[in-house]
Amino acid sequence: MPIQLGAHTIKSHGFKVARFHMHDWIILILLAVIEVILNVIHPFYRFVGQDMMTDLKYPLKSSTVPFWAVPVIGILLPIAIFIVIYIFRKDVYDLHHAILGLLFSVLITGVITDAIKDAVGRPRPDFFWRCFPDGKAVYNNVTGNVVCHGVKSVIKEGHKSFPSGHTSWSFAGLGFAAWYIAGKIKAFDRSGHVAKLCIAFLPLLVAALVGISRVDDYWHHWQDVFAGGLLGLTVASFCYLQFFPPPYSTDGWGPHAFFHALAETNNSSNHLTSRPMEVDTRYGSSERNGGSLEIGERETGPILDDMETGRRQ
Repeated sequence: MPIQLGAHTIKSHGFKVARFHMHDWIILILLAVIEVILNVIHPFYRFVGQDMMTDLKYPLKSSTVPFWAVPVIGILLPIAIFIVIYIFRKDVYDLHHAILGLLFSVLITGVITDAIKDAVGRPRPDFFWRCFPDGKAVYNNVTGNVVCHGVKSVIKEGHKSFPSGHTSWSFAGLGFAAWYIAGKIKAFDRSGHVAKLCIAFLPLLVAALVGISRVDDYWHHWQDVFAGGLLGLTVASFCYLQFFPPPYSTDGWGPHAFFHALAETNNSSNHLTSRPMEVDTRYGSSERNGGSLEIGERETGPILDDMETGRRQ
């Protein structure tokens, strides 16, 4: 019995998929609460002596990429991509797992980043002007530590340099999007289309520019940005591979759950007979055949091959 790719929509399977992952969504909410708490508590106020101020006297500037723009770049933009793909493919597994994986990637990265920020308490490059907004430095006569007289909230943020939150969040969200796009356009199909890599690397370029802006604005040292980018991309990779095969896999165009659903449907309808299963994967946006992107019989991966031979993975 032919199975259409668009057979699993939000209307037909949305509630079932969400209910199956109910505990994941609960954990996601818990991560969000922890993230809020980590931003409320005070970071470790590291000792800052007069001789240390040499590298901490950069100008206090506003952010080129404001805080509110980070969720837009790292979360809403990738979700918009997921929705566009869903419009063409009508695969609720792909949409749900992409959004869930993205949110886990961003929130896990956020919790790790802010936990490290609070524990390390590294001063930002512009710490001097946060601590002494009038330019008149005051130090403790006994310990030699700074005696700040600036705005408390500004001083608090001045102790959160390592790692860069803007950078880690951007790489977590856009890094996940880069993995997702690479899988959907089959960037590693061995056809030699290097242009596909340019498309897949575009989100990483945007994330890198966000990180560079943090150094240019003197909010972070370059080490903060490097660590934040590495952290975000690493977490994004782990989260993506929880829901999707690697992009270089022949099954990399769809989520694990989609192939499992096909296997279950095939087993229930054919009772493990030897009759091969036909999978129609034509959908809107295309590479060939006048606007229809097809994943033909030659492009089926290990999971579908096993299904055709009647073996349950």
